[in-house]
Amino acid sequence: MVEFHVDRGSGYPAYLQLGQQVREALRLGWLQPGDRLPTVRDVVASSGVNANTVLKAYRELELAGLVEARQGSGTFVKASLGSAAPEDLDPLRAKLAVWVAEARSAGLEDEDIYALLREVLSGGAQ
Repeated sequence: MVEFHVDRGSGYPAYLQLGQQVREALRLGWLQPGDRLPTVRDVVASSGVNANTVLKAYRELELAGLVEARQGSGTFVKASLGSAAPEDLDPLRAKLAVWVAEARSAGLEDEDIYALLREVLSGGAQ
């Protein structure tokens, strides 16, 4: 089950943060087709966002074809996004954790790390 966290200082709308967290959970294999998402009430209680915000996030995910709302039953994962098996991600995650620790030791903050990662992913650092 995914646990939602909303960073109110990010400048990124809460409903988009929630949707991104579901997408990441799908990519990492933490959510699989058939899994039930937390209820709107549970997300409101754990994240402190408005129920309409959660509904908007779930609606966006439904429009993207990733989840489906079942009347009276909840919202369920309909499709997967991950292309790698979760067990294949474990060694990569371990290497990345070491790299992040090295980056932090070098004085980089999270935003610096994100910027560096985006640059490498876009092919800017070659």
